[in-house]
Amino acid sequence: MKRFPVLQSENLNRENVEIPTQLRGEVNLVLVAFQQWQQGLIDGWIPFLESLVKEHDRFDYYELPTIRKMNFIYRRFIDGGMRAGIPSETTRGRTITLYIDKDPFKDTLDITTEETIYLYLIDKKGTIFWEAEGSLSEEKAISLETTLRDILDAK
Repeated sequence: MKRFPVLQSENLNRENVEIPTQLRGEVNLVLVAFQQWQQGLIDGWIPFLESLVKEHDRFDYYELPTIRKMNFIYRRFIDGGMRAGIPSETTRGRTITLYIDKDPFKDTLDITTEETIYLYLIDKKGTIFWEAEGSLSEEKAISLETTLRDILDAK
């Protein structure tokens, strides 16, 4: 079974976070984006994900903007720009920028292009229970919600 890799990073509230072990939910959806314009794809998912958070107290979600490794000054500049655009402390806490060597990360998750977003429903061990790519659709929403219910009912 494919696993989401363990990664150390910082959310936009400047808190260190180890993914997936320190994510808030027992089960979490992570949304991986590679390009700034993909925020629109992520934003299309948020109202649906917020409804799932309200319905399932053991579920949460995180945005993972994924950028190549760079030095501290550039990271601070990019994170500062993102932080300034996000007034909500909760949303900043759910946004964890990954400054990583992208190729091994993409290889682990079988990501073949950076032209869309990728979504993974994972537990704290990184087990991937569900995955999808791209914008929200009714089919993806039903599939995600069904999988989430099955996991939470089994625990």
